[in-house]
Amino acid sequence: MDNVNTDRLDAFEAYRARMNRRILDEKNHLGIKRFFNLDTAAYRDGALDARTKELLGLVASAVLRCNDCIDYHLINCVELGFSDEELDDALNVALVVGGSIVIPHLRHAIETVDLLRARENSKE
Repeated sequence: MDNVNTDRLDAFEAYRARMNRRILDEKNHLGIKRFFNLDTAAYRDGALDARTKELLGLVASAVLRCNDCIDYHLINCVELGFSDEELDDALNVALVVGGSIVIPHLRHAIETVDLLRARENSKE
């Protein structure tokens, strides 16, 4: 992968962190803070383990066609050790549930996995 593509993930992570700080620290809105906390809490271990919940988040994000959410969940899924085969299986569920309109987001997801694997390989 060339640097232009691998920089896409770095830019996404930097933007997300910067804007989350602005929203949570500078805006200081109780309702927004509560929603962010609810979102974070939803992915903690419970009756389902956090790993499974992250994969569910990926599938839901693909069906809802949110590329930022897909990237966020793929970053977490790769950090949690999901294989490409497991991710492909989950994305297949999203495609079946969401239909052909999910295909552009499937392309995005596969590119993101490629970028994440390239990032992993560059650290070795």
